[in-house]
Amino acid sequence: MPRLKPEFEICSFGLYTAWDRESKELPKVRKHTLEINAETGVEFGLILSVKKAKGEVLEYRIDHPPFTDEQGNIAPPFEGTYYISSNDFRFFLGDTVWEPVEDKKGIWKLSVYYKGKEVAGKQFILV
Repeated sequence: MPRLKPEFEICSFGLYTAWDRESKELPKVRKHTLEINAETGVEFGLILSVKKAKGEVLEYRIDHPPFTDEQGNIAPPFEGTYYISSNDFRFFLGDTVWEPVEDKKGIWKLSVYYKGKEVAGKQFILV
């Protein structure tokens, strides 16, 4: 029997409630927007629905304005993977604004890839 083709859909994007990374609960959307006020603790991103992809792996990348890490080096894009654990899976890809806020302002591009191809993405501007 041929493998089903995975389906990807952005369910929501914008400002979210605070996200507990240890919890299975996803944050709740507070406002659909691509313009984010750069304030400490603000959570922004997107929720992606993935269907028919149990056992597959997605890759993500968050490109951000140039800011320095704890060692004083320009921080690279944030990258990682998600393991899809069910045939009807949702996950949050996003970030929280932290101090110093000034160097976080600018374009943030959140991208999700499946087998090397971008399947979802949103570009936010922090002002």
